[in-house]
Amino acid sequence: MSQRPTTRQELYERIRASSKDEVILEEMIRLGFWPAQGEMPTDPAEDIRRRGEIERQLEELRRKASRLYNEKSLIQDARKRRMAESKRKKEETRLRREQARRERAAAWRERKQNELVYLGEGVSGGLGQHEGHPERLAAAGLPAIADARELARLMGVSVGDLRFLAFHRAVATITHYRRFQIPKKSGGTRLISAPMPRLKAAQGWVLRSILDRVDLHAAAHGFRPGRSIVSNAQPHVGAAVVVNLDLQGFFPTITLPRVKGVFAALGYSESVATILALLCTEPETFEVELDGRTYHVGLGPRVLPQGSPASPAITNVLCRRLDRRLQGLADQLGFTYTRYADDLTFSRKKGASSAEVGEMIRKAVDIVGHEGFTVHPDKTRVMRRGNHQEVTGVVVNDKASVDRRTLRRFRATLFQVEKDGLAGKRWGAGGDLLASMHGYASFVAMVDRERGAPLLARVKRLMALHGRGPSGGGGGGGSAGPRPAATTPEPAQAPAPAPEKKKRWKLW
Repeated sequence: MSQRPTTRQELYERIRASSKDEVILEEMIRLGFWPAQGEMPTDPAEDIRRRGEIERQLEELRRKASRLYNEKSLIQDARKRRMAESKRKKEETRLRREQARRERAAAWRERKQNELVYLGEGVSGGLGQHEGHPERLAAAGLPAIADARELARLMGVSVGDLRFLAFHRAVATITHYRRFQIPKKSGGTRLISAPMPRLKAAQGWVLRSILDRVDLHAAAHGFRPGRSIVSNAQPHVGAAVVVNLDLQGFFPTITLPRVKGVFAALGYSESVATILALLCTEPETFEVELDGRTYHVGLGPRVLPQGSPASPAITNVLCRRLDRRLQGLADQLGFTYTRYADDLTFSRKKGASSAEVGEMIRKAVDIVGHEGFTVHPDKTRVMRRGNHQEVTGVVVNDKASVDRRTLRRFRATLFQVEKDGLAGKRWGAGGDLLASMHGYASFVAMVDRERGAPLLARVKRLMALHGRGPSGGGGGGGSAGPRPAATTPEPAQAPAPAPEKKKRWKLW
């Protein structure tokens, strides 16, 4: 039973929803003036209800009929349906795309944790190529590295750390190197780029785990265990003629593509070779101050830095074909050939005419140029038997020895220091007198133990007397001393009688 209407508006709504007679009938039943439905056998109220129901159906049919013949209304309804469907589909598409975006972002984060897919503009092209030559690596005893994740694991760093160390930036606010200048004996200065500890550790791993395991040519003597400037000079002792060639701008000519080629030739995939090459190279940079911040701006391609522990070994691996070709030339013309870093030395026991020496030099220069290097035009020396013959700072006329005049001056300086003390004394270009003297004495002991051992003992007594321990390199005996990290083997300047001579004892 319907409730009593509380307002006139509710009454009107009831009448419109059914009919006036039905409303009156319902009110009469509610008020008790008419029996409820089903209590009267032949209830005339049924006709009223039936008529009201028919009226409602007719009204609905009239409404539908009016809409069917109302084109504008039909179009509006169709548009509303299409708009609702379009909104529904758009929302579904938005949700689907959002889900796909989240999945791609998660996949990218996962990939970044395990792969290096971008390491800077112009150097990332080969990071997607993972096909290497594992059989070549196995034959050479080199570690098989499938991808960046494996490389990072072997180095003991995360993939993120590896990305940070290898990333190439044309302009950066940080630098992985500490740069400083050291004097060159020939004049000017040499830029040294000493890597920061994290990068140095990574480069040290490359050196120990890969480069030191590569078989080098027998003619290479620089930066190799058991080899030294003495072993480089020994084959030329007693030669009738000694020819020395010097490679110009040795490290700066070895660019990123060449270093990458070194690792690829060993058998590593282009992806791994790219990462290793980026770890071992850097561009020349200059500092710019802007708005209180320091920016390091690259000046050209990435090259081998002088100061990296891996740079000298990379040059030895890279020069294997150069050594083979120059060895072949030397064998063809009856010469002996050795190489110490950027110093190329040829000698012949029997006499050689100027024409034969000139032919050898011309062919050597052609081979060097074909291999991507340049012979320094001002540092080619031809030393005949009757003159002073020197190879990487070691005199080779009759036996491997040191320059006698320099040795006499050193003995005089050592005697004066023992007699009068350190004040007013000087040896070499360094500011530390005792360290320089210890280095030269170690050099003499390495070349000629009989002469050098007593001198080294006297220097050590002086250092102990002045509260100093041995510094700067060099042990006694035949040891080559600590190997320089990445500089070409050029010693500091000592008071030598002839400026054109190359004194190398400073390194030891």
